[in-house]
Amino acid sequence: MTVLPEPTPTAPAAGQAANPLTDAVISAAVDKAIEDARRKGTSPKAVIGNATPVPQPGIPPMSSKAVDDAVRMLAAGAASLPIGGMTALVVHVLGTVDPAQLAIAGATPVALVLALARLLRRAKDVVPAEVHNHYEGTVYQDQREQRTESYGVWVKNNNQQ
Repeated sequence: MTVLPEPTPTAPAAGQAANPLTDAVISAAVDKAIEDARRKGTSPKAVIGNATPVPQPGIPPMSSKAVDDAVRMLAAGAASLPIGGMTALVVHVLGTVDPAQLAIAGATPVALVLALARLLRRAKDVVPAEVHNHYEGTVYQDQREQRTESYGVWVKNNNQQ
């Protein structure tokens, strides 16, 4: 049988003073807060002050994913400056460069990155997935290995444990 907790009394005990905040005092405080909010602004969030929001200088507000993407693009652009500078320096030092050689030199890093990405994608399938087992109580694990040999025109299976 379920035992329920004892109910708490809502009325003051004998000999104790009643709550000084009566319904009239509470409703007057609520009315005053509503009137103050109406005077300070119409928006429920504009309880303090009546100034309109002003756009701040800098990056405009956007989602966190958009901010992350923008930072990545800025970092990639900044990282491309040394590569472009080195290419310009090599072109300046060599004087004349064959456009085909320059195209091959520019395409080689891209081809290496694409090949590495494909290799990593294939390697992901090779790695076995981690298995976590959680047991309670006594557990018996039976790990048996079964070998199967098949030979001949008409196959005869010989399973050994």
